[in-house]
Order: sequence, then C-alpha cells, then structure tokens
Amino acid sequence: MFTGIIETLGIIKDLKKDNDNLNITVYSTITPELKIDQSVSHNGVCLTVVAINNDEYTVTAIRETIEKTNLADWEIGNLINLERGMKLGDRLDGHIVQGHVDQTGVCKSIEEAGGSWYFTFEYDSTLNNITIEKGSITVNGVSLTVVNSKANEFSVAIIPYTFEHTNFKNVKIGTKINLEFDVVGKYVARLHALNR
Repeated sequence: MFTGIIETLGIIKDLKKDNDNLNITVYSTITPELKIDQSVSHNGVCLTVVAINNDEYTVTAIRETIEKTNLADWEIGNLINLERGMKLGDRLDGHIVQGHVDQTGVCKSIEEAGGSWYFTFEYDSTLNNITIEKGSITVNGVSLTVVNSKANEFSVAIIPYTFEHTNFKNVKIGTKINLEFDVVGKYVARLHALNR
C-alpha cells in the first residue's frame, strides 16, 4: 500500500528480458535502505526487490504487468518515480494507492498557468475506469487531484515542487503514463455495473 507521495527518483540502469519477464535494475539513493522481498512503487507499479548490488537494485515484472503499464516503453537512463510502502501509523498525505496500475493514458496537452502547469491525459473509457471532479488519481505513482473530469480524459494541476521532484518534468504531449484510479471510485463503478 502506498500514498502517492513520491519519495525520490530512480534511474533505469539495465533492462533484461527473461522469457516473458522483464528484470529492471534501478539506481537510487534509497537502495541502501531496501531489502530483498520489499515492495517499491515504480511510476505507480508495485514491484518486488529481488536483488541488491551496492546502490542499484533489481525488480522483476511479469508479462501481465508489462502489458497493462508503460513498462514496455522504458529505456535505460529513464527517470522513474519511486515510493516505498507506507508504514502503519504514518500520516496519509496523498491517498490510498495500491500500486496496481489499471491502465495507461496519454498526455494530450500541457498548459502553463502562472508558475504551475495543467496536464491533460486521455484514456480508454471502455475499460470502465472513471474520474470525478476533485477526486483522486495516481499518474505514474503520483497522488493528484482531478480537475476537468470528462468521460475519457481529465486534467491535473502540477505545482513547481511536484514538477521538480517527480518525472513530470519529462512528460510531453504523447507520453504514455500509468494510471491507477481511486480505489473507492473503482468499487462504486463496479457496483453500478453489476446493478444495471
């Protein structure tokens, strides 16, 4: 379980296919604090640490994870958002994030707004995920508030701190991103679908 408050950035150092799996090696300043079998959110994808070597660690993604996320687009040198699992008893500064990406989306527009930015993302609404105005959304692991919610798109406002301390600084029009919709919203949408 995560909060969507990004702890640090990591740099992808190696990508190795192993049958249908992908082994991802990441450099990060938090590596010395990690342990084998620990869950870490990588751009919103919960992956388990399988190896540690000095300041780099390795995680493994299975085929289903690769197909439902933007992992297939990752390249050596990419910056990724990292967050370790939350501790019970800590403040929940973001929102409840499972680390289970629901689907990907694409950046449709970026608008400068007096020192901040509005990023608009489009997604496939046929997968029955929804956003609501002022509700929560996780974009590449970052807990954000939805503005301008529509049937297949939404916007988020990014303040300078978030821009500098996450990989939003590398998001451009056309960039594919990972989306985890609000867990409460997913249950409501599922109940609505079942009661039709």
